[in-house]
Amino acid sequence: MNVAAKLLIDSQCALGEGATWCAASGRFYWTDIEGARLWRYDPRDQTSVSFAMPERLCCFATCADPRVLLLGLASRLAFFDLATGAIETIVEVEAGLPTRLNDGRCDRQGRFVFGTKHDVERAEAIGGFYRLNADLSLERLPLADCAISNSIAFSPDGATMYYCDSPTRHIRACDYPTFANDRLFVKLSDTAGVPDGSTVDRDGGLWNAQWGGARVVRYAPDGRETARIDVPSAQPSCVAFGGAALDTLFVTSARVGLDEAALQCDPHAGGVFIATPDASGIAEPVFAGKA
Repeated sequence: MNVAAKLLIDSQCALGEGATWCAASGRFYWTDIEGARLWRYDPRDQTSVSFAMPERLCCFATCADPRVLLLGLASRLAFFDLATGAIETIVEVEAGLPTRLNDGRCDRQGRFVFGTKHDVERAEAIGGFYRLNADLSLERLPLADCAISNSIAFSPDGATMYYCDSPTRHIRACDYPTFANDRLFVKLSDTAGVPDGSTVDRDGGLWNAQWGGARVVRYAPDGRETARIDVPSAQPSCVAFGGAALDTLFVTSARVGLDEAALQCDPHAGGVFIATPDASGIAEPVFAGKA
């Protein structure tokens, strides 16, 4: 099955990421990491607003109170009050290392699982994967060090965790929460593109945005490719199912690294795209540590 995505919001983000649907408010959120802004789209009136962040916002999660978000800023985790703009720091992450936070999702128990990246052009595997628990304790997960963490997602039953170190072009899976049986799930076969952000549908399929490949690919639980979405932009970065029936796939994208000639051919890079594949998502858990 091949489906084409279309432009929804020409947001011109430098590095759009963190696609997240908030079921409680019926709104779509994403971040422009390099622009240090949080974005929000309301499909009811088709309006978008953005919020300035004190530093790069790399990932985030909704909380039980839809007015509050858990932020994964470049250097720290924090709570953000959408109404007042107040930011409450929880903990710094990898202080003293040349890294920043990158990808993150809540597991099915509402704990925030995230990874970091070496914050240089030629990234090396010095970052790691972490989990912020409901009691706000932070633990490093027993997974291999990474250069650029991505593709964090969980099977519908929560028993499998997916993740990747993007430069390897491999998506991995492990039993969760034991982290046993760590295994290769998918090795990208296309000559272009690396795995970026992922989400899981209600049937357990993993949908992965492939940076540099202008595509989103669905993999069945056994790793077979079963669907592909053509994205009219070179650098799709993250995906999320949203809408009332969770049957719309939102895709963020980026402009970084594209020169003037490339942008002439890719004028909507950094925008948000949507597609309606023959699939539905499942509601993402909210972070369990903030009422």
